[in-house]
Amino acid sequence: MDKETVSRYFREIFNEIPDGLMVVDPQGTILLVNQAMEHLTGYGAAEMVGGPCTILNCDVCEIYQAEAKGQWCQLYEVKKVNNKRCLFMKKSGIYRSVKKNASVLEDSKGRILGALEIYQDISELEKKDRKIQELSQKVNDEVGFCEMVGESAVMKWVFQIVEKVAQSDAPVLVTGESGTGKELVAQAIHRMGTRSEGPLVQFNCAALTPSLLESELFGHVKGAFTGAYRHRKGRFEAAHGGDIFLDEIGDLPLSLQAKLLRVLEMKQIERVGDHKSINVDVRIITATNRNLPDLIQQGKFREDLYFRINVVPVQLPPLRERVGDIPLLVAAFTRRLRQRSLKEILGIDPEVMDLFVRYRWPGNVRELKSILEYAFVIAESGMIRLDHLPKDFNCVREDRSQREAAWTSPIDPLELKEKTALLEALRQCQGNKTKAAKLLKVHRMTVWNRMRKHGIHLKQNLTTKESP
Repeated sequence: MDKETVSRYFREIFNEIPDGLMVVDPQGTILLVNQAMEHLTGYGAAEMVGGPCTILNCDVCEIYQAEAKGQWCQLYEVKKVNNKRCLFMKKSGIYRSVKKNASVLEDSKGRILGALEIYQDISELEKKDRKIQELSQKVNDEVGFCEMVGESAVMKWVFQIVEKVAQSDAPVLVTGESGTGKELVAQAIHRMGTRSEGPLVQFNCAALTPSLLESELFGHVKGAFTGAYRHRKGRFEAAHGGDIFLDEIGDLPLSLQAKLLRVLEMKQIERVGDHKSINVDVRIITATNRNLPDLIQQGKFREDLYFRINVVPVQLPPLRERVGDIPLLVAAFTRRLRQRSLKEILGIDPEVMDLFVRYRWPGNVRELKSILEYAFVIAESGMIRLDHLPKDFNCVREDRSQREAAWTSPIDPLELKEKTALLEALRQCQGNKTKAAKLLKVHRMTVWNRMRKHGIHLKQNLTTKESP
């Protein structure tokens, strides 16, 4: 068999290998790539062969170049790299997660001929890891609606909205007091939606400083700032093909609000330290317990961003407004806690349930869950009694008259006056919120906000003269 035939067979074998292969000479010039490497990088062989291996902008390779002593690349010092996870940049600008193995090639006399680099695509593996992590967080899916429990009319309405919006790509704004379950709504929309096979990336906008927030959301390139030793894939890029849930959106700094608006309008991001636009395909779900229309009037939130994220609003009620769901929530949490703790807890003492129903629950469902978790730690078996509850919670147990005074929510005359005036203005203006705002001498966003606050629906409330 002649050399040409051997070379042809060698190339065929080279191209049959599923991992990306690349051979470089001692100076880092690319000599050979296989078809898998072309597919992995987005570059054609003609674009790579003869060019520098730095075309991949691999963050690990850059570290080796910076730390090399006798050679231009540290690979020629250490001779071998095994299972090194790294990011390189495809021709499109997208980061690709790979596992890299590399070995120096030497002749029989120990002279360096070049290096063989093998790249294994692990992006699918990372997707599976994320899916496993999501599944591990789901407990007792058979309980309630995507882990949300409730049979009250207001919760049934929420479930209907979630089912409908899940089938669209429209941005969703989830509002409600702290502890009402906004994160569960986002998870339900993702799991029931058309993007359920993609990732759900969750991020709290109140967790970091503005500079770190930008890096977390949009990513950065190596060297973008002090301490940026590696490329970093941002949350938006990680959510490509799926959904991103931005909690506490009301706390996002104004400087980043402008960049988020660009993502919504252009479907593009720019990493910190890079000026290349990257296309991202994500659906945005946001949540807040703050009053965004008020923040707009204070100049702390962009009105144009508000209208972009509030295409489909989902408002969660506080627990005190769906008291009938408390026994269902208690039963669901008790069942889960019993399975986890393996304790023979039979249920809740009627006196405890009576206290639960009368309590105002400022921490909402999250507070109820925490109280039950505490009780399961204290109780050994049987029924959960009053003495199993936290002391600071037990302090609400006073005499009957004091308790009724604390639990009863009298009608606030000012609130009643505000609602009455709003209803009258809307009736005079035949439901036109802009005209009603002028009549009331307030911003039109205030009219919209007060309608949500008082549960006013144009079709229902303006067709009847019932008292508010």
